Amino acid sequence: MSAPEQNVSNEPATRRARLHVAYNGQPFHGFATNDHVQTVQGKLTEAFSTAARYPVDISAAGRTDAGVHARAQVISLDLPEHIDLHNLVRSVNAMCKPHIAVSHAEWAEPEFDARFSATWRRYKYTVQNTPEPNPLMVDRAWHIWEPLNIDLMNLACDPLIGEQDFSAFCRKPDVFEHQEPASLKRYVFEAKWYVGDEGTVIFEIRANAFCHQMVRSVVGFLVDVGIRKRPPSDTRFVMLKGDRNHGSQVAPPHGLVLWDVGYDGIRIHP
Repeated sequence: MSAPEQNVSNEPATRRARLHVAYNGQPFHGFATNDHVQTVQGKLTEAFSTAARYPVDISAAGRTDAGVHARAQVISLDLPEHIDLHNLVRSVNAMCKPHIAVSHAEWAEPEFDARFSATWRRYKYTVQNTPEPNPLMVDRAWHIWEPLNIDLMNLACDPLIGEQDFSAFCRKPDVFEHQEPASLKRYVFEAKWYVGDEGTVIFEIRANAFCHQMVRSVVGFLVDVGIRKRPPSDTRFVMLKGDRNHGSQVAPPHGLVLWDVGYDGIRIHP
């Protein structure tokens, strides 16, 4: 009887790691890897693979659009278990500065996945609501010179709460032959406007997940409510109709920030 085959591999033993990523999205064509343009995920994959001397595959809590920023994006990846996470973070940050920074590196449970384990994501959008623009906010806020009525905007937020079909505020995904259309239902836990510093007003929204351009579409619509271009009751009407051709523009990306991400049973502090 021949001896049993041995499973011999040169691959190092790995562990699942979890990290925070902050980035200024202006130089990037979104988060998700794209072979033809510079993306946040592409830059991170290159940096981690170089620093760890091991090819990595990154999972992220959110796939932000081109020009969108993040304060506490969460990523997970498998790394050789002998890696010193503190030294790894220093090496990756040296390669990714100044527009990307990783932090809060820690070992996670093997089943943890930054995308699929997340139970909610929170975004914030900043509007500079002053007669003149602020040059220091040019890459972080959308300038609206007309005075905004926050009470009306918050009233228009009410129909967003709960599980809703956001077809009116989402870019339709590509559907191939014999493929079922993806559901655009999302559960919004909170949506509100409040006054910030230096003449800003801020929109905060937290949901289980977001579809493509959802937050920016909602912001553009609510700004029209705030300048009295349309009544607050229009939110319910356009959502029931499910038509993106409702007349309001999509807000520009540079005012949007992926603020933080939630996981059941896990305390993650940015």
